Amino acid sequence: MPPPRTRGTALRQRLAELRGPDVPAKALDARALAALAANPGCRRRAILDGAGVDKATLADALGSPSAFGQSQFALTRGNAFEAKVKADGGAELLRLVHERLDPGAAPPVGAALPDLSAIGPEGRTARTALALREATEATGTWTLLDHPMIALDVAGSPAFLEPDAVVVHPDGSWTVVEIKSFPMLDGSADPAKVGAAARQAAVYVLALEAVAARLDPGPRVRHRVLLVCPKDFSNLPTASAVDVRKQRAVTSRQLARLTRIEDIADALPEGTCFSPELPAEQLTAAVEAVPAAYAPECLAACELAFHCRERSRAAGAVTSLGRSVRAELGGLTTVEGVLAAARGESGDPRDPAVAALRRAARLRTEALGAMCH
Repeated sequence: MPPPRTRGTALRQRLAELRGPDVPAKALDARALAALAANPGCRRRAILDGAGVDKATLADALGSPSAFGQSQFALTRGNAFEAKVKADGGAELLRLVHERLDPGAAPPVGAALPDLSAIGPEGRTARTALALREATEATGTWTLLDHPMIALDVAGSPAFLEPDAVVVHPDGSWTVVEIKSFPMLDGSADPAKVGAAARQAAVYVLALEAVAARLDPGPRVRHRVLLVCPKDFSNLPTASAVDVRKQRAVTSRQLARLTRIEDIADALPEGTCFSPELPAEQLTAAVEAVPAAYAPECLAACELAFHCRERSRAAGAVTSLGRSVRAELGGLTTVEGVLAAARGESGDPRDPAVAALRRAARLRTEALGAMCH
Protein backbone atom coordinates (compact mmCIF):
# COMPACT_ATOMS: atom_id res chain seq x y z
CA MET A 1 0.00 0.00 0.00
CA PRO A 2 1.52 3.41 -0.96
CA PRO A 3 2.14 5.82 1.94
CA PRO A 4 -0.47 8.55 2.37
CA ARG A 5 0.42 11.95 0.92
CA THR A 6 1.64 14.42 3.49
CA ARG A 7 0.38 17.97 3.54
CA GLY A 8 3.69 19.21 2.13
CA THR A 9 3.62 16.66 -0.70
CA ALA A 10 0.06 17.65 -1.61
CA LEU A 11 1.05 21.34 -1.72
CA ARG A 12 4.04 20.62 -3.96
CA GLN A 13 1.78 18.64 -6.28
CA ARG A 14 -0.72 21.50 -6.37
CA LEU A 15 2.00 24.05 -7.16
CA ALA A 16 3.35 21.82 -9.93
CA GLU A 17 -0.16 21.70 -11.43
CA LEU A 18 -0.30 25.51 -11.35
CA ARG A 19 2.98 25.72 -13.31
CA GLY A 20 1.71 23.37 -15.98
CA PRO A 21 2.72 19.89 -17.16
CA ASP A 22 6.48 19.32 -17.40
CA VAL A 23 7.28 22.98 -16.70
CA PRO A 24 10.37 23.21 -14.42
CA ALA A 25 10.12 25.40 -11.35
CA LYS A 26 12.01 28.69 -11.33
CA ALA A 27 13.99 29.02 -8.11
CA LEU A 28 12.95 31.81 -5.76
CA ASP A 29 16.11 33.84 -5.10
CA ALA A 30 16.87 36.52 -2.53
CA ARG A 31 16.23 39.35 -5.00
CA ALA A 32 12.74 38.04 -5.69
CA LEU A 33 12.12 37.50 -1.97
CA ALA A 34 13.14 41.08 -1.19
CA ALA A 35 10.73 42.34 -3.87
CA LEU A 36 7.97 40.07 -2.54
CA ALA A 37 8.56 41.39 0.98
CA ALA A 38 8.27 44.95 -0.32
CA ASN A 39 4.70 44.20 -1.49
CA PRO A 40 3.31 41.53 0.88
CA GLY A 41 -0.30 42.27 -0.08
CA CYS A 42 0.18 40.99 -3.62
CA ARG A 43 -1.26 37.48 -3.66
CA ARG A 44 -0.58 37.18 -7.38
CA ARG A 45 3.18 37.49 -6.95
CA ALA A 46 3.13 35.27 -3.86
CA ILE A 47 1.47 32.33 -5.62
CA LEU A 48 3.45 32.72 -8.85
CA ASP A 49 6.76 32.84 -6.98
CA GLY A 50 5.69 30.05 -4.65
CA ALA A 51 4.77 27.84 -7.59
CA GLY A 52 8.04 28.59 -9.36
CA VAL A 53 6.37 30.23 -12.37
CA ASP A 54 8.74 32.10 -14.69
CA LYS A 55 7.08 35.51 -14.61
CA ALA A 56 9.12 36.89 -17.55
CA THR A 57 7.89 34.08 -19.80
CA LEU A 58 4.37 34.54 -18.44
CA ALA A 59 4.47 38.28 -19.19
CA ASP A 60 5.51 37.56 -22.79
CA ALA A 61 2.61 35.11 -23.19
CA LEU A 62 0.19 37.73 -21.81
CA GLY A 63 1.37 40.27 -24.38
CA SER A 64 3.02 42.57 -21.83
CA PRO A 65 6.76 41.77 -22.15
CA SER A 66 8.96 42.69 -19.24
CA ALA A 67 11.89 45.07 -19.64
CA PHE A 68 13.38 43.46 -16.55
CA GLY A 69 16.65 41.67 -15.78
CA GLN A 70 20.38 41.90 -16.40
CA SER A 71 22.03 41.86 -19.81
CA GLN A 72 24.22 38.93 -20.76
CA PHE A 73 27.22 41.28 -20.77
CA ALA A 74 26.51 42.36 -17.17
CA LEU A 75 26.14 38.72 -16.08
CA THR A 76 29.44 37.76 -17.72
CA ARG A 77 31.23 40.73 -16.18
CA GLY A 78 29.76 39.94 -12.76
CA ASN A 79 30.81 36.28 -12.93
CA ALA A 80 34.36 37.25 -13.98
CA PHE A 81 34.64 39.73 -11.10
CA GLU A 82 33.34 37.20 -8.56
CA ALA A 83 35.88 34.64 -9.79
CA LYS A 84 38.65 37.20 -9.31
CA VAL A 85 37.50 38.00 -5.77
CA LYS A 86 37.43 34.31 -4.83
CA ALA A 87 40.70 33.32 -6.52
CA ASP A 88 43.51 31.69 -4.52
CA GLY A 89 41.13 30.11 -2.05
CA GLY A 90 39.33 33.38 -1.38
CA ALA A 91 42.47 35.03 0.03
CA GLU A 92 41.49 38.55 -1.11
CA LEU A 93 37.90 38.15 0.02
CA LEU A 94 38.97 36.97 3.48
CA ARG A 95 41.47 39.81 3.70
CA LEU A 96 38.66 42.30 3.07
CA VAL A 97 36.42 40.64 5.69
CA HIS A 98 39.27 40.79 8.21
CA GLU A 99 40.11 44.42 7.37
CA ARG A 100 36.56 45.80 7.30
CA LEU A 101 34.72 43.71 9.89
CA ASP A 102 37.11 41.90 12.25
CA PRO A 103 40.55 43.58 12.38
CA GLY A 104 41.12 42.39 15.95
CA ALA A 105 41.07 38.71 14.94
CA ALA A 106 44.08 36.73 13.76
CA PRO A 107 44.83 37.17 10.02
CA PRO A 108 42.95 34.66 7.82
CA VAL A 109 45.88 32.44 6.89
CA GLY A 110 45.09 28.87 5.86
CA ALA A 111 41.31 29.30 6.00
CA ALA A 112 39.11 26.24 5.55
CA LEU A 113 37.07 25.87 2.35
CA PRO A 114 34.60 23.01 2.91
CA ASP A 115 33.11 21.10 -0.02
CA LEU A 116 29.41 21.95 -0.18
CA SER A 117 28.44 19.74 -3.12
CA ALA A 118 25.39 17.50 -2.66
CA ILE A 119 22.40 16.24 -4.65
CA GLY A 120 19.46 18.61 -4.97
CA PRO A 121 18.67 21.79 -3.00
CA GLU A 122 17.65 19.84 0.12
CA GLY A 123 20.96 17.95 0.07
CA ARG A 124 22.98 21.13 -0.42
CA THR A 125 21.06 22.86 2.38
CA ALA A 126 21.82 19.98 4.77
CA ARG A 127 25.49 19.96 3.71
CA THR A 128 25.75 23.72 4.28
CA ALA A 129 24.18 23.43 7.75
CA LEU A 130 26.70 20.72 8.67
CA ALA A 131 29.63 22.81 7.37
CA LEU A 132 28.45 25.85 9.35
CA ARG A 133 28.18 23.80 12.52
CA GLU A 134 31.65 22.28 12.07
CA ALA A 135 33.19 25.68 11.29
CA THR A 136 31.55 27.24 14.35
CA GLU A 137 32.88 24.51 16.60
CA ALA A 138 36.41 24.91 15.18
CA THR A 139 37.09 28.12 17.11
CA GLY A 140 40.17 30.13 16.28
CA THR A 141 40.02 29.48 12.52
CA TRP A 142 38.51 31.19 9.50
CA THR A 143 36.15 29.34 7.15
CA LEU A 144 34.88 30.43 3.75
CA LEU A 145 31.69 28.86 2.40
CA ASP A 146 31.52 29.47 -1.36
CA HIS A 147 27.92 29.60 -2.65
CA PRO A 148 26.31 27.82 0.31
CA MET A 149 22.62 26.96 0.16
CA ILE A 150 20.25 27.96 2.93
CA ALA A 151 16.48 27.67 3.24
CA LEU A 152 13.93 30.22 4.44
CA ASP A 153 10.26 29.52 5.11
CA VAL A 154 8.13 31.87 3.00
CA ALA A 155 4.37 31.73 3.56
CA GLY A 156 4.59 28.09 4.56
CA SER A 157 6.80 27.00 1.65
CA PRO A 158 10.62 26.66 1.69
CA ALA A 159 12.72 28.96 -0.52
CA PHE A 160 16.27 27.81 -1.23
CA LEU A 161 18.76 30.68 -1.32
CA GLU A 162 22.38 30.86 -2.47
CA PRO A 163 24.48 33.76 -1.15
CA ASP A 164 27.75 34.58 -2.89
CA ALA A 165 29.64 33.58 0.26
CA VAL A 166 29.38 33.19 4.02
CA VAL A 167 32.43 33.62 6.25
CA VAL A 168 32.74 32.04 9.70
CA HIS A 169 35.01 34.14 11.94
CA PRO A 170 37.47 32.74 14.51
CA ASP A 171 34.96 33.63 17.27
CA GLY A 172 32.29 31.49 15.56
CA SER A 173 30.17 34.37 14.23
CA TRP A 174 28.86 34.38 10.64
CA THR A 175 29.03 37.10 7.97
CA VAL A 176 27.17 37.33 4.66
CA VAL A 177 29.25 38.49 1.68
CA GLU A 178 27.60 40.13 -1.34
CA ILE A 179 29.72 40.51 -4.50
CA LYS A 180 28.43 43.05 -7.03
CA SER A 181 29.88 44.30 -10.31
CA PHE A 182 28.80 47.96 -9.97
CA PRO A 183 31.75 50.25 -9.11
CA MET A 184 32.61 51.84 -5.79
CA LEU A 185 33.90 55.32 -6.65
CA ASP A 186 36.01 57.10 -4.02
CA GLY A 187 34.76 54.66 -1.39
CA SER A 188 31.03 54.93 -2.13
CA ALA A 189 28.61 53.40 -4.63
CA ASP A 190 25.21 54.25 -6.12
CA PRO A 191 22.86 54.47 -3.09
CA ALA A 192 19.99 52.78 -4.95
CA LYS A 193 22.17 49.82 -5.88
CA VAL A 194 23.62 49.58 -2.38
CA GLY A 195 20.08 49.64 -0.97
CA ALA A 196 19.01 46.80 -3.26
CA ALA A 197 22.09 44.79 -2.25
CA ALA A 198 21.33 45.44 1.43
CA ARG A 199 17.75 44.19 1.07
CA GLN A 200 19.03 41.08 -0.68
CA ALA A 201 21.66 40.47 2.02
CA ALA A 202 19.00 40.93 4.72
CA VAL A 203 17.14 37.93 3.30
CA TYR A 204 20.30 35.84 3.64
CA VAL A 205 20.78 37.06 7.21
CA LEU A 206 17.25 35.96 8.10
CA ALA A 207 17.85 32.52 6.57
CA LEU A 208 21.16 32.14 8.42
CA GLU A 209 19.50 33.10 11.70
CA ALA A 210 17.08 30.20 11.18
CA VAL A 211 20.07 27.86 10.77
CA ALA A 212 21.82 29.33 13.82
CA ALA A 213 18.68 28.89 15.94
CA ARG A 214 18.94 25.12 15.50
CA LEU A 215 22.45 25.03 17.04
CA ASP A 216 23.19 25.00 20.75
CA PRO A 217 24.60 27.43 21.59
CA GLY A 218 23.43 29.46 18.64
CA PRO A 219 26.22 31.44 16.94
CA ARG A 220 25.89 35.14 16.22
CA VAL A 221 24.85 36.13 12.71
CA ARG A 222 26.42 39.53 12.11
CA HIS A 223 24.09 42.29 10.93
CA ARG A 224 26.94 44.09 9.17
CA VAL A 225 27.47 42.38 5.82
CA LEU A 226 30.40 42.85 3.46
CA LEU A 227 29.65 44.42 0.07
CA VAL A 228 32.48 43.76 -2.41
CA CYS A 229 32.65 45.85 -5.61
CA PRO A 230 35.21 46.92 -8.23
CA LYS A 231 37.32 49.87 -7.11
CA ASP A 232 36.76 53.01 -9.18
CA PHE A 233 37.04 52.04 -12.87
CA SER A 234 39.35 49.07 -12.36
CA ASN A 235 38.65 45.39 -11.82
CA LEU A 236 40.35 45.44 -8.42
CA PRO A 237 38.07 44.52 -5.51
CA THR A 238 37.29 46.85 -2.66
CA ALA A 239 34.69 46.49 0.07
CA SER A 240 32.41 48.29 2.48
CA ALA A 241 30.62 47.11 5.62
CA VAL A 242 26.84 47.64 5.30
CA ASP A 243 24.54 47.54 8.33
CA VAL A 244 21.35 45.68 7.31
CA ARG A 245 19.49 45.74 10.65
CA LYS A 246 16.77 48.03 9.29
CA GLN A 247 16.32 46.00 6.09
CA ARG A 248 16.30 42.77 8.09
CA ALA A 249 13.57 44.03 10.43
CA VAL A 250 11.40 45.30 7.56
CA THR A 251 11.84 42.11 5.52
CA SER A 252 11.06 39.90 8.51
CA ARG A 253 7.90 41.86 9.30
CA GLN A 254 6.72 41.89 5.68
CA LEU A 255 7.37 38.19 5.09
CA ALA A 256 5.38 37.41 8.24
CA ARG A 257 2.42 39.29 6.72
CA LEU A 258 2.34 37.13 3.59
CA THR A 259 -0.76 34.99 3.22
CA ARG A 260 0.15 31.31 3.23
CA ILE A 261 0.69 30.03 -0.30
CA GLU A 262 -1.47 27.02 0.54
CA ASP A 263 -4.41 29.30 1.38
CA ILE A 264 -4.02 31.23 -1.90
CA ALA A 265 -3.83 28.00 -3.90
CA ASP A 266 -6.93 26.59 -2.18
CA ALA A 267 -8.93 29.71 -3.12
CA LEU A 268 -8.20 29.35 -6.84
CA PRO A 269 -10.80 27.81 -9.20
CA GLU A 270 -10.29 24.13 -9.97
CA GLY A 271 -8.05 23.60 -12.97
CA THR A 272 -6.26 26.98 -12.73
CA CYS A 273 -2.94 26.81 -14.58
CA PHE A 274 -0.32 29.45 -15.44
CA SER A 275 1.40 27.55 -18.25
CA PRO A 276 2.51 29.96 -21.03
CA GLU A 277 1.43 27.30 -23.54
CA LEU A 278 -2.25 28.02 -22.79
CA PRO A 279 -4.38 30.19 -25.10
CA ALA A 280 -4.01 33.89 -24.23
CA GLU A 281 -7.64 34.25 -23.10
CA GLN A 282 -7.42 31.25 -20.75
CA LEU A 283 -4.05 32.35 -19.38
CA THR A 284 -5.30 35.88 -18.74
CA ALA A 285 -8.32 34.51 -16.86
CA ALA A 286 -6.03 32.36 -14.69
CA VAL A 287 -3.81 35.33 -13.79
CA GLU A 288 -6.81 37.56 -13.08
CA ALA A 289 -8.20 34.90 -10.71
CA VAL A 290 -5.51 35.94 -8.21
CA PRO A 291 -5.79 39.45 -6.71
CA ALA A 292 -2.83 41.75 -7.35
CA ALA A 293 -1.66 44.79 -5.38
CA TYR A 294 -0.16 46.92 -8.14
CA ALA A 295 1.79 50.08 -7.36
CA PRO A 296 4.19 52.07 -9.58
CA GLU A 297 7.08 50.71 -7.50
CA CYS A 298 6.36 47.28 -9.02
CA LEU A 299 7.87 48.49 -12.32
CA ALA A 300 11.34 48.21 -10.77
CA ALA A 301 10.79 44.83 -9.12
CA CYS A 302 8.32 42.57 -10.94
CA GLU A 303 8.20 41.08 -14.43
CA LEU A 304 4.38 41.27 -14.50
CA ALA A 305 4.28 44.98 -13.65
CA PHE A 306 3.30 46.15 -17.15
CA HIS A 307 0.39 43.69 -17.30
CA CYS A 308 -0.83 44.66 -13.83
CA ARG A 309 -0.47 48.39 -14.61
CA GLU A 310 -2.58 48.02 -17.74
CA ARG A 311 -5.31 46.19 -15.79
CA SER A 312 -5.15 48.70 -12.93
CA ARG A 313 -5.55 51.64 -15.29
CA ALA A 314 -8.37 49.93 -17.18
CA ALA A 315 -10.25 49.45 -13.91
CA GLY A 316 -9.57 53.05 -12.87
CA ALA A 317 -7.96 51.86 -9.63
CA VAL A 318 -6.27 54.51 -7.51
CA THR A 319 -3.43 52.07 -6.78
CA SER A 320 -1.96 53.07 -10.16
CA LEU A 321 -1.35 56.52 -8.66
CA GLY A 322 1.00 55.19 -5.97
CA ARG A 323 0.79 53.81 -2.44
CA SER A 324 1.02 57.23 -0.75
CA VAL A 325 -1.96 58.56 -2.76
CA ARG A 326 -3.89 55.33 -2.13
CA ALA A 327 -3.30 55.68 1.62
CA GLU A 328 -4.64 59.26 1.64
CA LEU A 329 -7.88 58.31 -0.14
CA GLY A 330 -9.22 55.91 2.50
CA GLY A 331 -12.23 53.97 1.24
CA LEU A 332 -12.17 55.57 -2.23
CA THR A 333 -10.72 52.90 -4.51
CA THR A 334 -11.40 54.21 -8.05
CA VAL A 335 -10.44 57.40 -9.86
CA GLU A 336 -14.08 57.91 -10.87
CA GLY A 337 -15.15 57.59 -7.24
CA VAL A 338 -12.54 60.18 -6.22
CA LEU A 339 -13.75 62.66 -8.86
CA ALA A 340 -17.39 62.09 -7.91
CA ALA A 341 -16.55 62.73 -4.24
CA ALA A 342 -14.68 65.91 -5.18
CA ARG A 343 -17.67 67.16 -7.19
CA GLY A 344 -20.02 66.45 -4.27
CA GLU A 345 -21.90 63.76 -6.16
CA SER A 346 -21.08 60.95 -3.71
CA GLY A 347 -19.27 60.24 -0.49
CA ASP A 348 -19.83 61.03 3.17
CA PRO A 349 -18.86 64.68 3.86
CA ARG A 350 -17.73 63.59 7.35
CA ASP A 351 -15.10 61.37 5.77
CA PRO A 352 -11.74 63.25 6.05
CA ALA A 353 -10.69 62.14 2.55
CA VAL A 354 -13.98 63.31 1.01
CA ALA A 355 -13.83 66.62 2.90
CA ALA A 356 -10.23 67.22 1.74
CA LEU A 357 -11.15 66.46 -1.88
CA ARG A 358 -14.10 68.87 -1.84
CA ARG A 359 -12.00 71.61 -0.27
CA ALA A 360 -9.33 71.06 -2.93
CA ALA A 361 -11.98 71.23 -5.65
CA ARG A 362 -13.30 74.54 -4.25
CA LEU A 363 -9.80 76.01 -4.08
CA ARG A 364 -9.15 74.94 -7.66
CA THR A 365 -12.39 76.51 -8.86
CA GLU A 366 -11.57 79.75 -7.01
CA ALA A 367 -8.06 79.83 -8.44
CA LEU A 368 -9.27 79.26 -11.99
CA GLY A 369 -11.95 81.94 -11.51
CA ALA A 370 -9.37 84.45 -10.29
CA MET A 371 -7.17 83.72 -13.32
CA CYS A 372 -10.08 84.31 -15.69
CA HIS A 373 -10.74 87.73 -14.15
